[in-house]
Parts: sequence; structure tokens; C-alpha cells
Amino acid sequence: MAHPSVEVSPGTSSRLRTLRSDGTPVYRYDNRPGVPPVSVVCFDAEGEHAGFPPVHRHAHDFLVLVYVEDGVGSFSVDGTEWPLRPGQVHAVPPGQVIDVSAVIAMARCRAWSVAFTPDAVPALAAVSPLAWATHPLLAMFATEAGHGLVAEPDRARWSGWLAELSEELADPHRLGAGEVVAGLLTRVLVAAARLAPDASAGTPDPLVEQVFDEIEATFRGPITVGDVARALGYTPGHLTTVVRERTGRPLLEWITERRMTEVRRMLRETDLPLGVVAARTGLRDATYLVRRFRDRYGVTPERWRRNQRAG
Repeated sequence: MAHPSVEVSPGTSSRLRTLRSDGTPVYRYDNRPGVPPVSVVCFDAEGEHAGFPPVHRHAHDFLVLVYVEDGVGSFSVDGTEWPLRPGQVHAVPPGQVIDVSAVIAMARCRAWSVAFTPDAVPALAAVSPLAWATHPLLAMFATEAGHGLVAEPDRARWSGWLAELSEELADPHRLGAGEVVAGLLTRVLVAAARLAPDASAGTPDPLVEQVFDEIEATFRGPITVGDVARALGYTPGHLTTVVRERTGRPLLEWITERRMTEVRRMLRETDLPLGVVAARTGLRDATYLVRRFRDRYGVTPERWRRNQRAG
């Protein structure tokens, strides 16, 4: 596997994290200090195309929701052609391979793309990341769903939400922008979830569920990928590959995500010193916690704590 790069992909706040064995680049969301982890791009096939994502095959480890305002066309996800028609909503879960080269070739299409991480939504930030896959707000991203059609009378409302979301994100530091962004994104996700089939909250993958249960039970200790794999009777390499294929993230990333979610909760809800927070979340010490937190969120834990309380 190739080492991570700092290449920034156009159209979203994302960075090239790694390359898969077949050469497919995988992008991760690039958190910016004080900015909600949400990006909105309006694609217009008659415009300049400056906002289009990479035209090569790629994957990402965040969520993407596409709403088609007008026009026709298609793009490819995991080798399957997805049509673009007015009023359609497409949910692209993490890990799926996208090819948008066909979009650029279209003569007439206007669509919105919303890229985000689940912790941008208060209702999702408050729960374990291991439960995101079955959360009702993300029903559109379930394996059995992925697509929906907005009724014609509701399409102007969708366009309005996304235009307002884009406007707020253009100046994310102004008063109340974070709250407005969270509210608008929640509204969009609720509307999308209502378009999903009733069974979309589907049964979790049994192996992934076992992996997540093991992480939940042990993440506060100094566990490794090897520890989780041995507990379930798999080799680390095999389990990492399977988890990445089925969830869009490798096993280590899920362990880290669970730890960092708990770190943020403790910073927000307690006054415990960083050394104690580190010890209770499976991290080595305060110095290591500060380094990992700053790399991931762009600010130190103490500044993040102050910002949360000031807000």
C-alpha cells in the first residue's frame, strides 16, 4: 500500500490518504479548524467545471450526497452506472469507487454534491461512530438504498436548502454559521432518509458487527489491529482488507475514530486533564493525544475544548 500524500482533490475539502493495491486513490476529509466538516459544490455542465471532483477513478472515506437539479447523464459507482435525472438523490457511502468522467462529458446537467463526515450532525456526533451505519439519519447510505426521487413539488425546497448551505459555508466563521450548517444538513439528511426504502436501516454485516463489538469492548485499552483480528480468529491483513471493502475504512481507522469520538466527548463534558483523557481512551499519554488530535482536527485538544464551551 502506498504512503499517504498531501495532494488536495478539487471540489471538496479532501486529501489523498492512500492508494489501494489496484492504484485507486482514497481521499479522506480534510478538517479545517473552526469549520464544519461539510463541503457543498454545485456542478453545472454548462459552466467552468472548476468544482468537479477528480475525473479519475477514486474512493473516499467520507459520505457524499448528490442531488440532481436538472439535466441528464450518468456516472459510475463500483462499476455500476448510476443515471442522473432531475429530482434524483444519490448517496455514495465511503469506500465505493467513483468514476465521474461521464459527468464532464454531459452537455446539460446541474447537480449539487454534499460531502461530509457524520460528526457534522449533532445527532450523529453524540453516538459511537460504530453505530453510524445503522442510524436512521443515514438510511439513504444503507446498502439496500442509495437512491431516491424527490417529488416535483419538493424540488425547489431541496435546491433552496443546498443553496443556503453553500452560502453559509462560504463564510463559516460568521456568527451562528456552524449551527445553521448543522441544521440544514440535518434537514437534508432527514428528507433523504424519508426517500429511502423502509428496510434501508437493514441488518448489519455479521462480521463487521463482530469487529465493531470487539472495538467497543476494548478501545479504552492499548489494543491493536492484531489484537482485534486474533480475538475474532482472523489474520490482521485479511480482516483489515475485508473491513475496508465493506465499510470504506480500514480497521485501524475505526479504532482511531472510536477513540477520538470518546476524546471529544470527554473534552466537551468534563474538565479532566489530557493525561487522564489519554489513559481512558487507549492513547499512550497527553503528548501523543495532542499530536494525534491536532493532526486530525487541526487544533489542540485544549483549544477545541475552549471553542466548544465558548460556542
